[in-house]
Amino acid sequence: MGEIFHTFLYQPIFNLLIFLYEILPGADIGFAIIALTILIKLVLWPFMSKSLKSQKALQELQPKIEELKEKHADDREALAKAMMELYQVEKVNPLSSCLPVLVQLPILIALYRVLLKGFGPETLEALYPFIENPGLINYTFLGVLDLSTPSLYLAVLAGYFQFMQTRMLISRRPPKQVRGSKGAKDESMMASMNKSMMFFMPVITVVIGASLPAGLTLYWVTVNIVSILQQQFVFSRVHKEKDEEEEEEEGEE
Repeated sequence: MGEIFHTFLYQPIFNLLIFLYEILPGADIGFAIIALTILIKLVLWPFMSKSLKSQKALQELQPKIEELKEKHADDREALAKAMMELYQVEKVNPLSSCLPVLVQLPILIALYRVLLKGFGPETLEALYPFIENPGLINYTFLGVLDLSTPSLYLAVLAGYFQFMQTRMLISRRPPKQVRGSKGAKDESMMASMNKSMMFFMPVITVVIGASLPAGLTLYWVTVNIVSILQQQFVFSRVHKEKDEEEEEEEGEE
């Protein structure tokens, strides 16, 4: 399995990164990392788009799901059946938001390993014959930042953009329930979990990022920025399509 991963994921991504390093002006590995990250995100765009649309659809259904939980609080079997019927009526597959992420994961892990291993003489032996060996890689990004050593500055940036991305994905809060009811408790718990996640993930990002080579942290920053732009694009389209459907329904009436 390790050999397959190396041959079909690690090696192609590594060679593409070195190729970008050689053709981009400035001989700056930082620009090559940014370009490679963007290319991979674009290749994975169909999967990412589908995942985001599914997440958005599940967010829109959250109030109805909470109503079902309140209605079938003491009957799990009835709740499961009601939720399946809701998903069928609304044409939402709860698993579709997870599967695209699983498809992306091996590729992102391969890119992570490429950046983690670095670009020493032994690593450059993995180059294809038709990719020129640059010999010595310039680790200085923009002439000031050494990407081979940790950078607190980039770690903080990664944490900030992680916060922005997580905040965009926070589920909408369902309509307020009657105080003391089970629905109100569920709502309060959900809000608390969302808030904790929104701050916990960025803190973890900063802590881990501050201990990794800055090249990896730059990759992390780029991934988060591109993900934010993708989320904004998909969510805007979803809202636009929903508004158009409502206008058509009003016109028919």
